[in-house]
Amino acid sequence: MSAAGTYTPKPGAAPLPRMIAAQAALETKMLLRNGEQLLLTVVIPTLLLVLFSAVDIVDTGDGKAVDFLAPGILALAVMSTAFTGQAIATGFERRYGVLKRLGASPLPRWALMAAKTLSVLVTEVLQIVLLTVIAFALGWSPHGNPFAVLLLLVLGTAAFSGLGLLMAGTLKAEATLAAANLVFLLLLVGGGVIVPLDKFPDAAQSVLGLLPISALSDGLRDVLQHGAGMPWGDLGILAVWAVLGLGAAGKFFRWE
Repeated sequence: MSAAGTYTPKPGAAPLPRMIAAQAALETKMLLRNGEQLLLTVVIPTLLLVLFSAVDIVDTGDGKAVDFLAPGILALAVMSTAFTGQAIATGFERRYGVLKRLGASPLPRWALMAAKTLSVLVTEVLQIVLLTVIAFALGWSPHGNPFAVLLLLVLGTAAFSGLGLLMAGTLKAEATLAAANLVFLLLLVGGGVIVPLDKFPDAAQSVLGLLPISALSDGLRDVLQHGAGMPWGDLGILAVWAVLGLGAAGKFFRWE
C-alpha cells in the first residue's frame, strides 16, 4: 500500500487495445482448436488444391491446372474463414449466451467485433501461407501486382465477414449451421473456384459473376495468372457486397 486508501495494482479495466488483442488471441486459439473449423478452413481447401492440380478432372484451359486453381482456392480459403466459419461460431456463441455476457463486460461490443475481425485476418494469413507453399510445390508460377492481390483479399474478407455476421445475428444457430454450409458448397461449385465460369450457360454466367466469391476468385486469377493490373470491376463488386453486408449486419444483428 503506497498511501492511505490507494492500492497497487490499481483496479479497473485494461487498456482497450490490450483487451482487443487478448480477445483476438482467444478467438484465434478457439478456432484453431476446433476440428470442424480446421476441416473447413484448412483441410478442404488443401485437398481440393492438391487433388485438382494433380488429377485432370476439370478442364481449366491452357497452362498448368495449378495456375488456374491456386487463386480460386485462395478465394475459397477467405470465404471459409470470414463467412462460413465465422457465421457458425458466432451463431452458436449467440445461442449459448456468450455474446450477451461478453457484451456486458468492459470490452465494448464494437471492440468484440474488431477482435473477431482480427482473428479472421490472422487465420487467413496462416491459410494463405500454407496454400501458397503447397501451390509452389505443385509448380505454381504467380505474377502480377501484390497490392492488387492484397486489396482483393481485404475487400473479400470484409464482404464475407459482413454476410457471415448478418447470418449469425439473425438466424437461429442450427439454421446458421445448415445455411452456411449449404452456401459454402453452392459457391464452391458455382463461384468459379474450381470450374471456370465460362463452362456455365451465358445467362448463368452474368448472374454468377456478380457473386462475391466469383469476383474474388476471378480478380485474383486475372492478377496472379494473367498479370492484369488493378481489377476494378471485381473490386467494385466486392466493395458493394462489403458495404451492404456490413451495413445490414450492423443494423439487424441481435446479440441474444
